[in-house]
Amino acid sequence: MTDLSLNLKSQEKQYNIYIDNYSLADFKSKIVENIGGKKVLAVISKKVEKLYGDKIFPLCDDEKFTVYKYILPDGEKHKNFKNYQRILNFALKNGFTRKDCVLAIGGGVVGDLAGFVAATYMRGIDLIQVPTTLLACVDSSVGGKTAIDTDFGKNLVGAFYQPKTVIIDVNFLKTLDEKQFKTGLGEVVKYAFIEKSCGMVEYENLINFLGENFEKLMRKDAKILKKVVEICVALKISVVEKDEKESDLRRILNFGHTLGHAIEKYTAYKKYTHGEAIVQGMIFAFEQAYKVGLIDENYKFAALNLISKFNFRSVKMPNMKKLANLMRMDKKATSDSIVFVLPKDYGQVQICKFTTEELS
Repeated sequence: MTDLSLNLKSQEKQYNIYIDNYSLADFKSKIVENIGGKKVLAVISKKVEKLYGDKIFPLCDDEKFTVYKYILPDGEKHKNFKNYQRILNFALKNGFTRKDCVLAIGGGVVGDLAGFVAATYMRGIDLIQVPTTLLACVDSSVGGKTAIDTDFGKNLVGAFYQPKTVIIDVNFLKTLDEKQFKTGLGEVVKYAFIEKSCGMVEYENLINFLGENFEKLMRKDAKILKKVVEICVALKISVVEKDEKESDLRRILNFGHTLGHAIEKYTAYKKYTHGEAIVQGMIFAFEQAYKVGLIDENYKFAALNLISKFNFRSVKMPNMKKLANLMRMDKKATSDSIVFVLPKDYGQVQICKFTTEELS
C-alpha cells in the first residue's frame, strides 16, 4: 500500500491518501477505521452501486455506525442545485449532526457534489473520498475542490473543502469501460505536460513512463495503474500544498481546461467526456504556444504524438467566437481577457492571457 499525505500549513491540517490493490475486506476496513460519528451519508453513483453495492455494504458487521445510502444518477448533468438540495434534505431528515460524515463513492460528479454537501452542511462535516474512476483518482478526489454546475458554466458554485482522507482502490478501474478509462487518461497525460512546473523534488519523467508502459497501461495492468495514480497524486499534492486555493501555482492544473470546459458547456455535457474535451484543450494549447513562439516544433510534434498514441476520440471544434464567450465565464478569466495555461518547455507550462479578438 502507498500512503501519501497532503499537508496544508495554512490550516495546520494533514490528511492521508491511501493507494492500493485492496482485498475487499481490507478496503472496507480502511473505510471503517476513518469513520467518526454515528451516522454515515454514503453518496454513491448508480453505476457503482449496481456493480459493487452488495460487496461494499454493509461496511461493518457490528453497530459502530448507521449507513444512509443516497444513490446519485450518473452524468455531469446531475451535478446541480437540485441534487445538492435533495442530498441536504436527506441528511436533515435523517438527523445528521456535525459529528457525522459524508462518504463519497464514485467518480468526479459524486465527489464534487457530495464534497460540496459536506462543506456546507452545518458549516462542514467530515468527508471521505473513495474515487472509483481514473479521472477521480488522479484529479478530483485530491485537493479539496468541491462544486456544482450552473446554467452559466461548470463548477461556478463551490468551496475549497479538504477531505478527512482519500482511499483509492485501483481495482475499481478494472471495470471501467473504454470511454471512461480514456477520459481519465486525458488527465493523466495532462500531468505529463506540467510535471516540471509542479515543484516536486524528484522528477518522475511521466512522459517517458507513459510511452514505455503504454501497452500495459491500456491492458489495465494493476502494477502500472497503481504507479500512474501514485505519480499523478504526488504531483497534485506538490501543487496543492504550495497553493491550496488557486491563487497562483495551482492554476497550472487547469492545463487544457479553459477551452475544454467551454466545449463541455457548449455541447451540454452530452457529446464529449471531460477527458475528451480536455485533450482538445491541450491540443489547442500546444498549437497556440507554437504560434506565439513559446515552444519549438520538436516539442509540439513530440507532445501531439504522445496524445495521438492514446487514440482519444476527436472533438469537432465549435466556432471560436462562441467558445470565447463561454470561456469568459471561466473562474480564471479577468474582465478583459481569457486565461490559458500554455506549454513553454518539456514538462513545463506558464499562465498566458488573450483577448477574445486575439483568439478569434
